[in-house]
Amino acid sequence: MRKEIEHILSFISNISPIQPERKPEAGRNETREDVELLDAYSRAVISVVDRVGPAVVSVSTETRSERAGALEPQGGGSGVLLTPDGYALTNDHVVGEARHFRITLTDGATLNASLVGTDPATDLAVIRAEGSSLPYSKLGDSSQLKAGQLVIAMGNPFGFQSTVSTGVVSALGRALRSRDGRLIENIIQHTAPLNPGNSGGPLLNSAGQVVGINTAIIFMAQGIGFTIPSNTARWVFSQILTHGRVRRAYLGVAGRSRPIGRKIARYHGLEGDDAVEIISVEPDGPARRAGLHIGDIIVSVNGVRVGSIDDLHRFLSDWPIGEPVMLSILRRTELVDLQIIPAEAQAGR
Repeated sequence: MRKEIEHILSFISNISPIQPERKPEAGRNETREDVELLDAYSRAVISVVDRVGPAVVSVSTETRSERAGALEPQGGGSGVLLTPDGYALTNDHVVGEARHFRITLTDGATLNASLVGTDPATDLAVIRAEGSSLPYSKLGDSSQLKAGQLVIAMGNPFGFQSTVSTGVVSALGRALRSRDGRLIENIIQHTAPLNPGNSGGPLLNSAGQVVGINTAIIFMAQGIGFTIPSNTARWVFSQILTHGRVRRAYLGVAGRSRPIGRKIARYHGLEGDDAVEIISVEPDGPARRAGLHIGDIIVSVNGVRVGSIDDLHRFLSDWPIGEPVMLSILRRTELVDLQIIPAEAQAGR
């Protein structure tokens, strides 16, 4: 099984960029230069669409009718195949509560698909189509994106298959809230037009690499689309293939940001204005076992200052499950250090 997973993951490595055709610069007037620049732009987009288009699929969700017992259409979106044996990425909100799917390829072929796993915290999901030797694309390196760079969105808005739109990266490092309340970071904002149905489809660079999975649009605002970066998608994809889910550490507390009094901060030599006040503690969670209480204020984790619950989630996302960490907390006016062993978060946490 491990060898099979390693074989599958090998298909999401980078691919070599397309080398655009170059023409001599000498002897062209300004109008001719403009025309040839537009031609080069068109050729780049056409090349990407020809290469990646067959791997972009329409995803239809189905639920079993309680009356007839048959599967009935429920909704859908887009997805992109990442392996020739049918593993595809889409959005968690496209999958929803469904467990039965059909994917439609650009040639009109329809295949049954099943759910492999979801990650509501990043709005990503992996499904697997029943097929082999399928067209597939590969994930690029989203950390190499620059503001102003050409990007191409593909998907199935309003049920229109294989729709292409182009734009540029307008901002990097945005943040959005996922359905479970966690902060999705390093979101790509771009100007390639998206519509309902584009969700789960790929955002591509001019080299034909998948640099993100389109996830959201702002209604009543033109030219604002948001995309989960491919580096996040790669990690989620590998976690789901390996474990059937994404494993994250958690402490078993709910908290809120609150300012630290200046006198207390000065007395204990604390930097920063805010910390995390614990407002609830799970009865059987790691925090309860470590002795944390409602009203305690977390100021740092392993020496790293935390000013919000998002800072805490950010730290725990990269921390090994079961590996002890040291919390510094304010309990009334006293600064206390407590060791806590994070556990694996269950679904919904």
